[in-house]
Amino acid sequence: MTPSPSTSPSTSARASARPIRLGPRAVAALVLISLIGAMAFGWPLLADSSAAVTSHSADAPWLFTALLPLLVAVVVATIADSGMDAKAVAMLGVLAAVGAALRPLGAGTAGLEPMFFLMVLSGRVLGPGFGFVLGAVTMFASALLTGGVGPWMPFQMLSMGWFTMGAGLLPGPERLRGRAELLMLSAYGFLAAFAYGTIMNLYGWTIVPGLASGVSFVSGDPLHENLPRFAAYVVATSLGWDLGRAALTVVLTLTVGGTLLKALRRATRRANFEAQVTFEGPEGAPRGEAPHRT
Repeated sequence: MTPSPSTSPSTSARASARPIRLGPRAVAALVLISLIGAMAFGWPLLADSSAAVTSHSADAPWLFTALLPLLVAVVVATIADSGMDAKAVAMLGVLAAVGAALRPLGAGTAGLEPMFFLMVLSGRVLGPGFGFVLGAVTMFASALLTGGVGPWMPFQMLSMGWFTMGAGLLPGPERLRGRAELLMLSAYGFLAAFAYGTIMNLYGWTIVPGLASGVSFVSGDPLHENLPRFAAYVVATSLGWDLGRAALTVVLTLTVGGTLLKALRRATRRANFEAQVTFEGPEGAPRGEAPHRT
């Protein structure tokens, strides 16, 4: 029997290595949720001094309420655009459970959080749409597991969603494979780990009172005056913490990343995330009937 030229095993293998594509509906849902998230993080910087800029504890429930249906919308849109089935949702659940279980292992010591390395590799395989949902759901599940539920939780969900989505937006594996791909993912994980910490600092900086004048948030001050204070705040409070997270992500990606990538891609193939290999029988044989070996 001979493989069809259009569906040869090598072609299918390359296709299954690609992240799950984004359709127009999934893109629209991700843009909407990202805009809402950006406004949720940044509005204190643009508010005047008379506004209640420290009321993140009050706006967090509203953000969480908006976040959940939008996450469902991303999943539904991605499934509709890609033609996948419920197995895709099952894969998300399994990876979210594994990521939630990894978070307590580091106990936040010096920023050593192994779940970030799993999110980088999972986002690479699942693509930006499912990657965003995976990151947000994993953070939600880990918060329930560790008792970390609070007004900061929806902001962590957004930040981890962006973190995982970014890995799915990297150049496709048909361009980079093997060691080169791992180097790219480790570089992304290193930089994105700092980006995650910086975004979460933006949430905490506007609500922490009693800071030194050189690093404190001043309500109503122009943006160009507050941003240098924020940069000083990041350096003074979390730079070392973010460095530990970034270094662990790089080490785990370079050491076990190749094996985990293969396992994830094999799992997505078995879950029918991509087109499977089909074979053509001899000319005149009924379609779908396997030919006899000779």
